[in-house]
Amino acid sequence: MIRASQDQEYYELSSPTALPKASGFLWNEQMMIHMNCRGYAVAQFMQPEPAKYSYAPNLEAKTFMQPEQPYYAHHPGRFIYVKDEENGEVFSAPYEPVRKPLDHYTFAAGKHNIVWHIEKDGIAIEMTLSLPKDEPMELWRVKVTNRSSVRRNISIYPYFTVGYMSWMNQSGEYKEDLQAIVATAVTPYQKYQDYDKIKGLKDKTFLIGDQAPLSWEVNQEAFEGEGGIGSPSALSRELLAKGESRYETPVAVLQYQLSLEPGEERSYRFIFGPAHHEQEIADIRQRMFLDRNAAGEDGFTIAELQYAEYVREGRGCIAITTPDPDLDNMVNHWLPRQMYYHGQTNRLTTDPQTRNYLQDNMGMSYIKPQTARGAFLTALSQQNVSGAMPDGIILHEGAELKYINQVPHTDHCVWLPICLSTYLDETNDYSILEEEVPYAGGGESGSVFEHINRAMEWLIHDRDERGLNYINQGDWCDPMNMVGYKGKGVSGWLTIATAYAFMVWADICANSGRTENAGAFRHAAEDTNAVVNRYLWDGEWYARGITDDNVVFGISKDKEGRIFINPQGWALLSGAADEEQKEKLMRSVREQLETPYGVEKLAPSYTAMREDVGRVTQKHPGTAENGAVYNHAAAFYIYGLYAVKEQDQAYRLLRKMIPGPDKADIIRRGQLPVFIPNYYRGAYRQFPQTAGRSSHLFNTGTVPWVYRCLIDGLFGLQGTPQGLRVSPQLPSDWPEARVKRSFRGAELDIVMKREAGVTVTGVYLDGVLVPDGILKNLEDSKSYNVQVKLPAGNA
Repeated sequence: MIRASQDQEYYELSSPTALPKASGFLWNEQMMIHMNCRGYAVAQFMQPEPAKYSYAPNLEAKTFMQPEQPYYAHHPGRFIYVKDEENGEVFSAPYEPVRKPLDHYTFAAGKHNIVWHIEKDGIAIEMTLSLPKDEPMELWRVKVTNRSSVRRNISIYPYFTVGYMSWMNQSGEYKEDLQAIVATAVTPYQKYQDYDKIKGLKDKTFLIGDQAPLSWEVNQEAFEGEGGIGSPSALSRELLAKGESRYETPVAVLQYQLSLEPGEERSYRFIFGPAHHEQEIADIRQRMFLDRNAAGEDGFTIAELQYAEYVREGRGCIAITTPDPDLDNMVNHWLPRQMYYHGQTNRLTTDPQTRNYLQDNMGMSYIKPQTARGAFLTALSQQNVSGAMPDGIILHEGAELKYINQVPHTDHCVWLPICLSTYLDETNDYSILEEEVPYAGGGESGSVFEHINRAMEWLIHDRDERGLNYINQGDWCDPMNMVGYKGKGVSGWLTIATAYAFMVWADICANSGRTENAGAFRHAAEDTNAVVNRYLWDGEWYARGITDDNVVFGISKDKEGRIFINPQGWALLSGAADEEQKEKLMRSVREQLETPYGVEKLAPSYTAMREDVGRVTQKHPGTAENGAVYNHAAAFYIYGLYAVKEQDQAYRLLRKMIPGPDKADIIRRGQLPVFIPNYYRGAYRQFPQTAGRSSHLFNTGTVPWVYRCLIDGLFGLQGTPQGLRVSPQLPSDWPEARVKRSFRGAELDIVMKREAGVTVTGVYLDGVLVPDGILKNLEDSKSYNVQVKLPAGNA
């Protein structure tokens, strides 16, 4: 049903119905497209705020994509209708909207393109989607082949959804001079002051073909007629009517008639996207289809090659070979790609949440450290002089904090040292601490060290009389918005995370020669952990917080929301939990939160509004933050397990993030293993019939933390100021593993193997024992062989 291609460049699905929501995604820094295996698409581009060029049947909110994205007959799509001119039979590729059973079907989600191979009644259709490197447009190739033994006379009709563009003004027509369908709209507005904002928008949607069509249709209603999108009336005629739309919903349909001998094939190319005016469309056609370089390549071909290279730039710093080939495929090919997407595009927003921006660039530390460095400086330049970080980071001139970034959250400061530590581990670039950066408003500046020190001091002072950190209208959990809006509620997780942030910052201070600061923050971490145990330990696990009315929640007496995962995992990291507490909380997680699909964020899921906790309790049980297997939170917990050397538990939960390899598990989740989703459905004990279903959201802070779990935990190849520490935590049933690790310009080939008679892990660099396990004095551009001898049996 699914398999990785031999070259590992694709994951292939052989049925359009087994996993109907299976998908892949492509992006560049101007756009994103999430492509469903059946031909449905969610796409948007930046101008500079997110905008559509392929619309739903009615005006929709400008959201990215929804969890468990619903698809419907008129959902925006990219289809090819195929009509046999001899008998009038019609089918569609890649499956929608005709939904006729196919003789062959392959959906191949690739790193730099998405490809379908389908065949029906001797006609084969190959569809390929790619993008340019830096422009908002889709690049499509369509190849039609006669696989039958007789001549075939057919028509093909590329169908690209334009949709309901605007209630103010929308139209569409075919422009022969452009060889394109052009749909035109005016973005709706009311205030005259908004005219200047919308007059320069790309309010045209175009479909250009490299070959002139025989006919076309631009009026969706006329095309569908009485047959609807599944059996359009227009296809019953020999030729499309060459219609246009005048304040009617446009569509982009072209018609090509083909007479194919046995084995003969024809190829077509199309460009679909937004434009500001017709001259821009003319320019695109000229440089993409007509102009050629010295090698005879046109702009379309060059753009495909450039995009493939752009995606290849997002290589990770490890390549692994383990007893788990599906893990290898995810780690070597898909995980760094997803991490690169986040860090390179900032999730296609002009004001990413501060916590997201910092964590996404924590991931970029493994791929493009200089990008991460610049992002940390950008974030700090928007820090308040008080030390508080804003809720969002402005990345575009004129952008404003929107949506969730207008709600005050209190966790953003903790991410500064935690995320910076990964950058320092990878680069040893402690000079960043001396960089001078202004504070918000530009009236004052300070070094990066002073900025982060001020952020840590802000966390120390933003507390109640007990020493617990205020939550305001949320912490990492955005919708926990009513715990502390009166100014008294506190976050148990944030207090614990603050202790961990102090520890991390103390280590950074020590490594940069600031021993006095290091001592002070280690003491602050100890004091904070003591407060945590005084007020938040419930006997078997840690509470999630205390409300404005002094009600402790996330405890054993709660019927819903009894236990939350975040305080437990971070207590392992911060050192708050002693040995007895570790055993108790880990047992509680296993018994109450662990499911076949991963570890739930909380349990039992809330089934009704709890007004002293907030809108998280209004989300459907088992979705998103209300008890889903929320992979971001699960990754925190897994990292905590590695921190306390619980490698078997850690790997068991880590492996559950990836669909399969069991077929039933893949069908249950409904997702290809080409990204880790934001969540899988939870509420496993309450609503088992839906548990495990993927959200299909690939925007998630999970991925850098999973990579960190691999680097620091599973394979134990973490950077230090002295060099690369080698301290693997392989699962006890793995006899060996091999890792190729890029580290500060050096290339290391590391073989880890269990051997009889070995009682203590031994690390050998080019055959020489390294007593402390830290590989020092590694030279840029030099290759090394490392052997790691591990104890046999349980490590």
